[in-house]
Amino acid sequence: MASMRLEIITAEREVYADDVDIVVAPGVEGQLGILPHHAPLMTALQPGEILVRKDGEPSYLAVSGGFMEVMANRVTILAETCEYTDEINEERAQAAMERAQERIRNQGSEAELAEALSSLRRAQVRLNIVRRRRPRGDMRSSISTQPGG
Repeated sequence: MASMRLEIITAEREVYADDVDIVVAPGVEGQLGILPHHAPLMTALQPGEILVRKDGEPSYLAVSGGFMEVMANRVTILAETCEYTDEINEERAQAAMERAQERIRNQGSEAELAEALSSLRRAQVRLNIVRRRRPRGDMRSSISTQPGG
C-alpha cells in the first residue's frame, strides 16, 4: 500500500515522524481523512483526536488545536499540544475538567468565559480519548532520536 510522510510538531517536541497509511484529524469543519497523494490542503485544527494508521495498526493522539498542511505526499501538523493516549493522566484531566466547569459557573467577563470553555473542551477531549483508547502499542518508536530530526 502507498504511504505518505507524517510529522506532528509542537513548540516543545517532535511528537511523530514516520510514513503512514492514513491520517484522520479534527478540522474546524469536521473530520478530515488524508490518504497518500491527497490534494494540497491547509487547514486549522480544533481540539480532538488524531487517528494514525500505519501498516494497518491504528494509533491515537489528543491534539488541542493547531494547523495541518498536506503537500507533496507529506502531512505536517503544527499543534499547540499533542499527546499519546498513554501520556494522558486521567485523574489530572478529570480535575482540569472540573476546574473549567467551576470557572464557567463563576465566569465574570466574556473573555473569561471563552477561556473557560476552551479549557473545558481540551479537558473533555483528553478524557474521552484516554477512556476510549487504551494503549495498544507504543508508536513513539517512530520518532527520530537524533538531534535535529
